[in-house]
Amino acid sequence: MPASPVEAKREGARKRASGRETTTSVERALSILEAVAEVEQGLTHAELSRTLGIPKSTATYLLRTLEGRGYLRKNADSGRFQVGVKILGLGQHALAGRELPRIAQPHLRRLAEETQLTVHLAILDHDRPVYVARADLPGFVKINTWVGRELPLHSTAVGKVLVAGLDEERRERLLEGASFAPRTGKTITDPARFRDEIAAVLRRGWAIDDEENNLGVRCVAVPVFDARGAVDAALGASGTTSLFPRERIAETARRVQATSREISSQLGFEL
Repeated sequence: MPASPVEAKREGARKRASGRETTTSVERALSILEAVAEVEQGLTHAELSRTLGIPKSTATYLLRTLEGRGYLRKNADSGRFQVGVKILGLGQHALAGRELPRIAQPHLRRLAEETQLTVHLAILDHDRPVYVARADLPGFVKINTWVGRELPLHSTAVGKVLVAGLDEERRERLLEGASFAPRTGKTITDPARFRDEIAAVLRRGWAIDDEENNLGVRCVAVPVFDARGAVDAALGASGTTSLFPRERIAETARRVQATSREISSQLGFEL
């Protein structure tokens, strides 16, 4: 027997409400994963609930589900949740279809040996820089970077390079929505000053993060070009300020540029 018009409306309303609840749960779960991934030591249940504005009971359910599926793991000693190995596997699958990391990796290793710095490659994904490859040397100070990590645009050298590589219309659209939140006391938080910084990157061909994203860490980055001559990625070299003093910036920029030319050539860019 067919449902009455009233019953049909009620059923439709229930389905729409259920759909909204499902969407909200998915968004909250993704927010938890992104928040945990941003903090190396992880976050506690209370910190996640407070930071993301999620009720504790909801956070408990989502954390239990994510932990059970292997996307998060809980440190038994600290009670902090950290990214699980399953996330790493998904990241590797996502990168498997990209030729760039495979081509770049040997060059990154050699540049790390030459400079004694941590070397990384980043692309622009959904308007955020994301590391897709990295290399460093055993025994040296490790910089807090990992493949799959998202970064701010305005406070990192790779972010500046990727912004500079956009066409003017897209660049302005991106900057209009940027937060320019301070990461350290040296972060550029004024949009006009940041535009001046991008103009300087375009003039000299490389960008510098001088303790703007992390105090005590310096980074220089340059563009990597694809076969069409468009900026495909940013190649950066980072180190502590003691290992990477200001006197080394120009020389390091030249070394990173030389490596970028090798990678770009393999991608089909004609120098």
